[in-house]
Amino acid sequence: MALTTRKVRGSALTREKATHAPLPSTSRRYIWLALNYLLMILLAIFFLFPIVFMIISSLKANEDQLLQDVSTVKAFIPYGDLSLQNYNDVFQRFPFGLYLFNSLVIVTCIVTLGLLVNSLIAYALARMPFPGRKLILIAIVVLVVIPFESVAVPLLLLVNQFPWLNGATTWIDSYQVQIIPFIADAFSIFLFYQFFLDIPKNIEEAAFVDGASRLRIYWQLVVPLSRSVFITVAIWQFLTHIGDFLWPLLVTRSDTYRPLMVGMRVLFAQSPLHWGDVMAFASMITIFMLVVFLLFHRWFLRSVASAGITG
Repeated sequence: MALTTRKVRGSALTREKATHAPLPSTSRRYIWLALNYLLMILLAIFFLFPIVFMIISSLKANEDQLLQDVSTVKAFIPYGDLSLQNYNDVFQRFPFGLYLFNSLVIVTCIVTLGLLVNSLIAYALARMPFPGRKLILIAIVVLVVIPFESVAVPLLLLVNQFPWLNGATTWIDSYQVQIIPFIADAFSIFLFYQFFLDIPKNIEEAAFVDGASRLRIYWQLVVPLSRSVFITVAIWQFLTHIGDFLWPLLVTRSDTYRPLMVGMRVLFAQSPLHWGDVMAFASMITIFMLVVFLLFHRWFLRSVASAGITG
């Protein structure tokens, strides 16, 4: 009888332990994975709300309907008379194509020339000892932390005194005033410098033994080994300068040289202000950025994944 009682108690304890036993590691992993996906979906919805609101509002040709829907859920629901009239108005009232062309020209020149100039400066600082090298490095680090807004006015006064080759008395209202001051970038030089320091010197020493020059080593050895940092700097510079507003606003006087962001400011200055046109203008800028990202997303992801990996 006692033996039977102990067996019953033992089976009850076993069932109790089985009831309160921890979940297997595989189940816990799936639960955490589901929670992570749920969190990412909620964040995606949260960040997509402004874009959805902007695109749907740009399709509402009725200005009263657009303003009435702003404070309701209808702002995120496409209904009623939807059309592309607002987009047509933007192209009729403003030279959107010219603004886009100006932005592409300016950003392409800054990124292309900046990659060459900044990488050469960084390579010289990383591999060529010369007097004043440490002082230059300190100055570069200081320039990284100084905001552009603090030097915008002195820079404006400076470039206003520079004549150009075509006989113009000033750089104001031109492409070069929006390109040349931003080719050399302290943060880009610092990124290149940190990456070049991690490249093994014995590779360059072997090239020196074979009679290669510094420039040839840079072009044929350092650049191929540094593709990830080149892509990272290019993307950083593109994202930084495609949204420039303060400097182009200070130095442009006509639509001939205005980029996209200043063009939107001109849109706000028009009277009467049509919010449908504003949403259409902003939507086209957003769509342009999305197209650029989709075209170069493979290189973007590679740069993020391998920016800290040396060749």
